Amino acid sequence: MEFRVDRQLAFLAVVNVAVLVAGGVLVGASFLDIYNLQSMAGQVPELGLLALGVMLAMISGNGGIDLSGIALANLSGVVAYLLLRDTVSPDDAPLLFSWSFAGIALLVGLVGGMLNGFLISSAGLTPIIATLGTQLFFTGLAIAFTNGSALGLGFIEPLDAFGNTPVLGVPLCSALFLLIALILGGVLRYSPFGLRLLLLGNNAKAARYAGIAEKRILFLTYTACGVLASVAGIVIAARTSSVKWDYGNSYVLIAILIAVMAGVRPEGGYGRVICVVLSATSLQILSSLFNFMDISNFFRDLAWGVLLLVFLATSGFDAKAWFKALRG
Repeated sequence: MEFRVDRQLAFLAVVNVAVLVAGGVLVGASFLDIYNLQSMAGQVPELGLLALGVMLAMISGNGGIDLSGIALANLSGVVAYLLLRDTVSPDDAPLLFSWSFAGIALLVGLVGGMLNGFLISSAGLTPIIATLGTQLFFTGLAIAFTNGSALGLGFIEPLDAFGNTPVLGVPLCSALFLLIALILGGVLRYSPFGLRLLLLGNNAKAARYAGIAEKRILFLTYTACGVLASVAGIVIAARTSSVKWDYGNSYVLIAILIAVMAGVRPEGGYGRVICVVLSATSLQILSSLFNFMDISNFFRDLAWGVLLLVFLATSGFDAKAWFKALRG
């Protein structure tokens, strides 16, 4: 098992370096310019946070998945802005507005995640059906609240600085993403909750015989997914200075692709946070390369779909066993 983990980590590290080198060769020095690297780093968190939520859902087993992430992220930003725009002036109190915006968005993500957790752990719905339903529900709410229009936040200095300003060369939103990833990695590896979640995903029957509270673990897992989605919503609002119901239509696909590329088992029981981070960075670098080469967004979605199918098809492939059978 340890060899497999190391191999996946090395593979993703090589992919990152290879895509950077390809960008330097195909586009030129501008691709490796510090400003472009900072721009790419600033775009990783929104996808990376959603992918971490997908990872947690997959680890829980039983076909675990969270399809509602980007819909809940968008709803979090929409609700936070609508509740604040007539109560707190971003011009007179930008810091209060920014912190209040983040707090309300996190609360919406918490409630949305708890709804998913209840439907899956207590109502007994399969995760893909439950989160598909809440995805439509969250999107419908956001459309109703905004009449289907984007809402501009305008320039709010603290929020804009969080989304776009680097400190010591690192965008603040990227630093927050790395901090969350570090904490989540520690929780999965060292905390009782993380160990129970991994055991539940690996062997649900054994987990139940061991006295693990399956419903409680599932509820907390999907609640955490909702909170991660709301943090992604805060990052999106800070980066774009706007909130809208249909931001990131392809993000569900890409978040699943990131998790699968990272070696997270779709059947549950295994996932490594550092691999998810490297997987997210590699796809962001590749997406930026497509931008520099002026490649259509439609082709990009096609590429993500093909990659997802390839990784799903090969996730259970054992090369050593295949060569052994070939020799035999």
